[in-house]
Amino acid sequence: MQPQPSSLKRLHGFFFDLTCRSFGQLGVGDKRIAEYVADVLTEFSSSDRWLRMRTVDGRRMTSVIDMLIAQLGPDRDRRMPDERQFRKYVGDYTLFMSGLFRRFVERGGHLRYYIDEGRRSYEKVSALDAAMYRPGFMVFDELSKGFEYYSGALDYMRKCFFAPAPNEDPFAGFLRQIEGWVRTGLSDN
Repeated sequence: MQPQPSSLKRLHGFFFDLTCRSFGQLGVGDKRIAEYVADVLTEFSSSDRWLRMRTVDGRRMTSVIDMLIAQLGPDRDRRMPDERQFRKYVGDYTLFMSGLFRRFVERGGHLRYYIDEGRRSYEKVSALDAAMYRPGFMVFDELSKGFEYYSGALDYMRKCFFAPAPNEDPFAGFLRQIEGWVRTGLSDN
């Protein structure tokens, strides 16, 4: 079920407030970066948008390496239409996963790879945007340069505001909280 635009607007405001608070407490980012990160969190609040890349047999891709291989491979119908869109998605995905689901990424031994790939992806988006005279290239340049700080700030935000219950799956807990806020309104956190 797709959330209503009014719910998405409230959810974005909620994420923007938490992002500004967390980034402010840590002294990272500015309003433009907080706005972009809130956009990513709002978009990824639904697993169908967060895990939109699929394998040939229809399974959701959760590995950045699988995503990169699929983008380069012969199965063109599974690829994203252009390099910029793909790189933006990889940057957003690695920021989301290395920030809000850091323990999961660490357990797989992939944190350094996610941080490096996220930085590279945003760097590529910035270069493509600058070459096409798109005005937002500076946001992606900053995300690239400070990727590790922004990922760490999202991990801090998760610890402060989205801590799972004991023995709860962190993915299910996060999505349950977000889906509840979208359906019934936002919490007072």
